[in-house]
Amino acid sequence: MDAGLRREIEDKVFAGERLSREDGIALYASDDLAWLGGLAHHVRTVKNGDKVHFNVNRHLNMTNVCNASCAYCSFQRKPGEKDAYTMRIEEAVRLAKEMEPDGITELHIVNGLHPTLPWRYYPRSLSALKEVLPNVGLKAFTATEIHWFEKISGLSASDILDELMDAGLESLTGGGAEIFDWEVRQHIVDHDTHWEDWSRIHRLAHSKGLKTPCTMLYGHIEEPRHRVDHVIRLRELQDETGGFQVFIPLRYQHDFHDSKDGIVRNRLQARTNMATGAEALKVFAVSRLMFDNVPHVKCFWVMHGLATAQLALNHGADDLDGSVVEYKITHDADDFGTPNKMTRDDLLELIRDAGFRPVERNTRYETLREYEGPDPARRDTPQPMKL
Repeated sequence: MDAGLRREIEDKVFAGERLSREDGIALYASDDLAWLGGLAHHVRTVKNGDKVHFNVNRHLNMTNVCNASCAYCSFQRKPGEKDAYTMRIEEAVRLAKEMEPDGITELHIVNGLHPTLPWRYYPRSLSALKEVLPNVGLKAFTATEIHWFEKISGLSASDILDELMDAGLESLTGGGAEIFDWEVRQHIVDHDTHWEDWSRIHRLAHSKGLKTPCTMLYGHIEEPRHRVDHVIRLRELQDETGGFQVFIPLRYQHDFHDSKDGIVRNRLQARTNMATGAEALKVFAVSRLMFDNVPHVKCFWVMHGLATAQLALNHGADDLDGSVVEYKITHDADDFGTPNKMTRDDLLELIRDAGFRPVERNTRYETLREYEGPDPARRDTPQPMKL
């Protein structure tokens, strides 16, 4: 990077000024990861100090039957296929209740776009879960699912959100975003929910008082300029609504083995390479620097591995998601080596081992408990990157 541009970007960051599209593209072109990480760490420290947020949650995928066949997805199954499943509501309740002794505070629910399940299945599911776990936040459904519910119910997204909120919905999930630019999106997505409807539904959710996450799937056929465009679209929507709590870069995953039925559903992997750890850290750093109006950046450890997740905390991230438990969407595809579940104690150790102070939160990012950080008396205790 030109020395003058480098100084100009540094000045903007330390003055708290917004970076431009051109700045973002220039940041991705830099090969100085230590410099990028230092700038991003400055921003995350200004916003969140030495805190790393987490929660005790459970991912619940009630069906993998899906009307779409997105090019990157190994989770979806068609009706009648081997390994296709749809949970009865009672089964979903049983699985959720199993986490009650662990102090669960959130259920994260994402499903396939089931072609025949009636719309009423979804609010009934939330009502049943809320009845048995009244103090657990329900973070459920992508904007793509809400758009699908419009189609199968004939209701508007506004009416759908009202009914889901009455049933206990506390937040949408951030999925379905992938990469918004049509130049890429037309090759990876096989459903009708694109930027116009995705943003419409999150805008509507924000207008009703819901706070939501937003995501970006990176490391496939997109280029850095597409990532920058993606963040700027979200940044502009955040300027308008203020409803995004956290930005979550999601690392695209290869199938490392054939599915049980012998079908490799990921149609991108023959022409893609997964992002390296260094590239992942660059994505976190640039995202933190560009997305100046979102309070948190989350590293979903399942998709990145535990070591990269810890390093991400020094490259702009301040959230490590939670205990997760049985995340089928990529665990059905990969052999990446991350566990299905992390306990509260596991997360506390992971955060302290990286040199930060753990803070347990709920779905609304309200603090439930602040924990002691690393023991400063230990000579081998790591500390956050110095500014």
